[in-house]
Amino acid sequence: MAATAGTPLEEHRPPMGLRERKKLRTRIAIRRATYRLIAEQGYEATTVEQIAAAAEVSPSTVFRYFPTKEDIVLTDEYDPIMESVLRGRPADEPPLESLRFVITHSVRAVLENDPEEMYQRTRLLVEVPAVRARMTETMAETSLLLSRVLAERTGREPDDLEVRVFTAAVTGALREVTIYWAEHDQRDDLVVLLDRALDTLRDGLTL
Repeated sequence: MAATAGTPLEEHRPPMGLRERKKLRTRIAIRRATYRLIAEQGYEATTVEQIAAAAEVSPSTVFRYFPTKEDIVLTDEYDPIMESVLRGRPADEPPLESLRFVITHSVRAVLENDPEEMYQRTRLLVEVPAVRARMTETMAETSLLLSRVLAERTGREPDDLEVRVFTAAVTGALREVTIYWAEHDQRDDLVVLLDRALDTLRDGLTL
């Protein structure tokens, strides 16, 4: 989920110096060039060399920012913002509601600011097995980041099993909702679907 200036969560972005801002601009330029090329000629036909040329950087620069082509599609600037927002949630707020706030607001921000990128990304999750496989890995990394914050907030150890399982369940719900949304032609309200999924984690399945 790519953050853009003016999103409701943008104020929570950690301060960046000139070097960090330049890196951010380069990452965004590479990603936008990638999506543009994929829209024109398809995922498989789009090469890193073409992406580099369209973003006006070298192929080595692309690989320095994104180890794989799948990472260009999936990697965004939201993890540090989500971490900051989660740390700032009320101390007595239930962990599920804290994560609900962070995740739903992040999703809503992307849909408001980069809807076409979101639509294209989720379509690729359904159409390209390599993208879906890599998404599982990147979501696991996000889950570990958020679990460390929740461990701090609940006074648990950073590697606490229950916190890791809980956070992985929430990020897994986000993954499944995103895929479900794409499989159903992105017709429904994604935030509403996500709320439904989190309610299921809270209440369990009813028979």
